[in-house]
Amino acid sequence: MKHRSFAALAFITLAAAATSAAQAEPWSLSGGYMGLNVGKPSYKTDCGTGFSCDNPNVSFNLYGGAMFNPYLGAELGYLNMGEADRGGGHTRAQGINLSLVGRVPFGDSRFGAFAKGGATYGRTRVDAQTTSGIATGHETGWGGSYGAGVDYALNPTSSVVLEWQHHDFRFPGGSRDGVASTSIGFVKRF
Repeated sequence: MKHRSFAALAFITLAAAATSAAQAEPWSLSGGYMGLNVGKPSYKTDCGTGFSCDNPNVSFNLYGGAMFNPYLGAELGYLNMGEADRGGGHTRAQGINLSLVGRVPFGDSRFGAFAKGGATYGRTRVDAQTTSGIATGHETGWGGSYGAGVDYALNPTSSVVLEWQHHDFRFPGGSRDGVASTSIGFVKRF
């Protein structure tokens, strides 16, 4: 069931891209942009002694940014990595991310590749059974972030993206663990 909802969302996004492809023009860099990505997260945290793990079904990232030139820009966004089952309880991670973005267009500029690097101020919450050996509570703090992806311009003001990103979060007990997400999204330029 988990994979079906992600596959359905991917199919809808690709169908929208296919219907708009005939009208597509090169990627435009005028002004800024806003985007929304929805994906599948993967927590790298401990499961606890004698407990199973289950990653969340969905994560989302709402962001805005601007390109300084055709190849370099900056982005600010909110991300929510969903709720993972760990140690007989739940683990949550969310945060605010600031990244530099590098982009390289391919061919006729409808397709492009991008990479991001920056920092995330995150908040985590862990609830677990005491017998699991997992520290519980809340934690906040800064961690590194990086990611990469590809985009396709549907028209001069809209594009779809496929992106992978990794964020380091501080968890209760002093651990710093990564949460990654593979997502698809829609970007609107203005």
